[in-house]
Amino acid sequence: MILVAGSANLDFVVRADHIPAPGETVLGRDFKTFPGGKGANQAVACARAGGVATHILLALGADAFAQPLEASLQGAGVHMHTVREPGEPTGTAFICVSEAGENAITVAPGANAMLRPKHLPALTGFTHLLLQLETPLPTVTAYAQAARAAGVCVVLNAAPAQVLPAELLQLVDILVVNEGELATVAQHGGSIGQCLDRLPVPTVVVTLGSQGCCARQQGQWHLQPAFAVTPVDTTGAGDTFCGSLCAALSRGQSLSNALRYASAAGALACTRLGAQSSIPEAAEVQTLLQTATLPTPSEQAALRSLCGLT
Repeated sequence: MILVAGSANLDFVVRADHIPAPGETVLGRDFKTFPGGKGANQAVACARAGGVATHILLALGADAFAQPLEASLQGAGVHMHTVREPGEPTGTAFICVSEAGENAITVAPGANAMLRPKHLPALTGFTHLLLQLETPLPTVTAYAQAARAAGVCVVLNAAPAQVLPAELLQLVDILVVNEGELATVAQHGGSIGQCLDRLPVPTVVVTLGSQGCCARQQGQWHLQPAFAVTPVDTTGAGDTFCGSLCAALSRGQSLSNALRYASAAGALACTRLGAQSSIPEAAEVQTLLQTATLPTPSEQAALRSLCGLT
């Protein structure tokens, strides 16, 4: 059983030909709202794509924006531990999605910023605690400390990117980052391998977009090339990966198999619009795993080179 502690946002999404540059106005096309927020997205991914019992600790305002978030989590079978903040709005995110499926996101945290250490429920029965950085850093650290004391595996998705205190990093069992987040956390501009050398975390997973992902666990490398898909919207793909990875590990899968499962789930999420709305069912992930071709030697070589292993 997994506990996700983190953010929930209502996403306001506009599609446009391209993402505007500073000072540029872009005429968009369609506009929709979707349930989002890294914490809520990852909880839905754990439950829907990962197929495991999932709880979430989240903070919401007493406003209409909270309702679609609650409905989405309930629809995915996620059990909610809700902190209600009447004086704060529910978190929101403003997202522009380009024709290529890339996105630019601005988040207004609202009630997410009100999560405190005292809000953490009892950790009895949980195997993994999944955290992100859209809630206050001292709260994230306190939750990690409580999980470590309870013997619960601490998984941290260090996004949005920021420099992390050594106190927090020493509490993390599994760190999940993209390439930019890795450079920020490691405070180093070298190769992936050089950055990992600077991190005191037993297992670090690095997502590499269309190239795939890699991980280093106790000095051993694992490489997983990406599944080939035509992207529609990459919003939520990283969260789908994180939640599916955590779910696979909680089911006892090896890290290599968990990386493959999470990569398949994340790839499917790129083929649909929205964050939580794009997260696939577990059966869809299994179908892709069964039908996809194995990585070619050139794909493996490209990933090794990207990681600085050649």
